[in-house]
Amino acid sequence: MKLMTLKAAREIAGTLGDPSKMPGKSYGIPASSCNVGSILAKLLGTVCYECYALKGNYTFPSVAKSQKKRLASLYHGQWVDAMVRQIVHAKEKYFRWHDSGDLQSMKHLLNILAVARQTPKIKYWLPTKEAQLIREFAKTYGMDAIPDNMVIRISGTKVNGKATKQWPWTSTVHDPGKEWIGEECRAYTRGGKCGDCRLCWDKTVPNISYPKH
Repeated sequence: MKLMTLKAAREIAGTLGDPSKMPGKSYGIPASSCNVGSILAKLLGTVCYECYALKGNYTFPSVAKSQKKRLASLYHGQWVDAMVRQIVHAKEKYFRWHDSGDLQSMKHLLNILAVARQTPKIKYWLPTKEAQLIREFAKTYGMDAIPDNMVIRISGTKVNGKATKQWPWTSTVHDPGKEWIGEECRAYTRGGKCGDCRLCWDKTVPNISYPKH
């Protein structure tokens, strides 16, 4: 089979993101497309209230255009192949799904897992607030369907709230100075960058807690 060209892969799935804070590449879609997040964004005290992905650089026309293209591409028949082609070409060891946006459906999740299986040397981190979807996935396909190189973290919904006990990998948000659960993200001590930290991708870490922006 002829290898898909990089140009074709980008035309199908859109380009990968290059976050300044994190190692590796990312793939973001509009935060306005979030199913659970769009509801939480209207509620004071939730982690999505005043969402960072609805302001700042994310509002630039070029960024918004790229995100919309990615969203429109999710169910393309060659999306998995296009993503694998780009990720392999990037030659990075770490990848984050959805620095903006979230899972749209079970098909979306299954496609992401297919990408991970085809690129076993790359570590993937998928944060999500779609807890019901993840539980349905586990019930239908089993935990063994999650590749070893993928960590799916269910995000807590309230600032200073608790992590769900129904999933092994989670994340929470706490007010600066408040007590946190598990490991605290230290990016704020490094100019907003991950530095050499890779805890979010580490399956041996049950919960990561992020100081509120």
